[in-house]
Amino acid sequence: MKRALGKGQKPESSPAGGGFSLAASIRRWALSRLTPGDRLALTQGNVYILPSRAGWAMLATLTVLLIAAINYQLNLGYLLTFLLAGSAAASMVVGHGNLRGLQLHLQPSAAQGCFAHAPCPMHIVLHNSRRSRRWGIGLALSAARKSRSDAELWTWVDVPELGSTIVELSFVPAQRGLHALPAVSILTRYPLGAFRVWAMWRPASKVWVYPAPEPQAPPLPAASAEAGGHSSAQVRNGEEFDGVRAYRSGDPLKLVVWKKAAQSFAAGGHQLVSRDRPLAHHHRLWLDARSTGLADHEARLARLTAWVLMAEQQGRTWGLRLPGGQEIAPGNGPQHTTRCLEALAACP
Repeated sequence: MKRALGKGQKPESSPAGGGFSLAASIRRWALSRLTPGDRLALTQGNVYILPSRAGWAMLATLTVLLIAAINYQLNLGYLLTFLLAGSAAASMVVGHGNLRGLQLHLQPSAAQGCFAHAPCPMHIVLHNSRRSRRWGIGLALSAARKSRSDAELWTWVDVPELGSTIVELSFVPAQRGLHALPAVSILTRYPLGAFRVWAMWRPASKVWVYPAPEPQAPPLPAASAEAGGHSSAQVRNGEEFDGVRAYRSGDPLKLVVWKKAAQSFAAGGHQLVSRDRPLAHHHRLWLDARSTGLADHEARLARLTAWVLMAEQQGRTWGLRLPGGQEIAPGNGPQHTTRCLEALAACP
């Protein structure tokens, strides 16, 4: 299910660069034909192979050797040429088998939220079900290929026989919102480097990208006793009362409302009442966009994000009011924090 992004936002999962190029167009077309999924099994139908730059150079060298052997009638030249050509052909089969049968899946942590302009990790598990090791498997995120050098791009691992390996990849989202995870490229040049054997994968999971918290944010705003526009009177079981409840065995004596107890004794009753702390008239912390003192929309969201993190770190109970009028009731804990951060990320 798609969710609205912030104003002017664009998804971060585009695999191509900003300008037009044939390679980028081909990559977009190939990715559009992939079925998204959080698991992928590499088979004969989704593993591709082409000569690498070293392979083309090897082909040119073999052509020169073959022409020289023909011109000079060198039997050893024929032997060397066809021996190298046969080795290259065999390496194509071995390299293809190095990927075929490999299984990949995302760990649940791969779709957890992260912050804009900060690394967002993805943990991918590679499982090898055969009895031989898989050598030189490279993984890279397509979204990162336009901004990083080839040496920094690929993460290379060996997958043990009948075992698994976990690879951590990361990308840096530039905008907040709900984004699709970037496509993953899988590559091997094993054993000779003459051929590139690769596959592509589109994860189906999406990730929440929260606004980047404001650095050096001011302290939390002061708590307010009347925040939210509610009076101190509370309602329970259809009866309105002003923050008191019937006395329960074990209640501290300091919670007993002695003034009401005296009135009850004077009227001939013997019922005690205690202050109901959760519902009593007390101060509450509200993180309100209006109290940020900022005019810029994204700057206000950044300050609210920093305040949410501060309140969670301090163990406070707080509510959140967003610029569009949305309000989240006071609460605390990791789930409440995640809910508030997601609301900030989706704020129009």
